[in-house]
Amino acid sequence: MQSFLSGIPVIKRILLVDDERSIRASLSKILGAENYEVVLAENGHEAIEKHGAQRIDLLILDLNMPVKNGWDTLDWLVKIDPVLPVVIITGRSNQRALAEAAGADALMEKPLDVPLLLQTIRELMDEPMESVRAKAKHL
Repeated sequence: MQSFLSGIPVIKRILLVDDERSIRASLSKILGAENYEVVLAENGHEAIEKHGAQRIDLLILDLNMPVKNGWDTLDWLVKIDPVLPVVIITGRSNQRALAEAAGADALMEKPLDVPLLLQTIRELMDEPMESVRAKAKHL
């Protein structure tokens, strides 16, 4: 995507929130290789602070974290940024309906299917949020 005024490519910024250092490191490397800028947070409190400090184009959020869990974080961020695309990552497959009701656009189970994650991110980033939310959810 290029900026309308300058013709300079606009780099999309992803906020990746997971308490597992290995997941943050591996996903950050993968997303960086796809030309996304990745902002890392290890808990929900950090995520809310980082979201408030800069523009975020997409949120990847783990649910089970210390300090402020993913559910509380999602609730907070959806209230202040209702069009923020959200991908939930979790080890629990029984969370789909709850994630959708809470405002998530997609839910992916760990271990992650990286090609599917990248495809989901591209779809959520490329389409206007009104059309994304009007379609059937990826959940």
